[in-house]
Amino acid sequence: MKQLEMIKRTLVIRKGGEKAALATIIRTKGSTPRKAGSKMIIFPCGKIEGTIGGGCGEAEVIEKGMEVIQTNKPTKYVVDLTKGLFYEDGGICGGVMDVFIEPL
Repeated sequence: MKQLEMIKRTLVIRKGGEKAALATIIRTKGSTPRKAGSKMIIFPCGKIEGTIGGGCGEAEVIEKGMEVIQTNKPTKYVVDLTKGLFYEDGGICGGVMDVFIEPL
């Protein structure tokens, strides 16, 4: 989803009072699937629009996004693709993404 489309979609969600969260990559270091500015909308059921890169890292951000929807409190989440399951499972990235997740 292109940036302008994503902005329009978030405005529609806010105006309609629908519950959702917006995840935005605010910083990257090293090799990451998407770069700063990439956005993804997360809905309470786990459905998404847009992407921040897919895989295990995106799945973690979706989980955090559903928590943000419940608590209505923004958070910053760090996706570390340099170690653990991300790297051992054959992922091609080896960087870190800081993701800001805010309720809509």
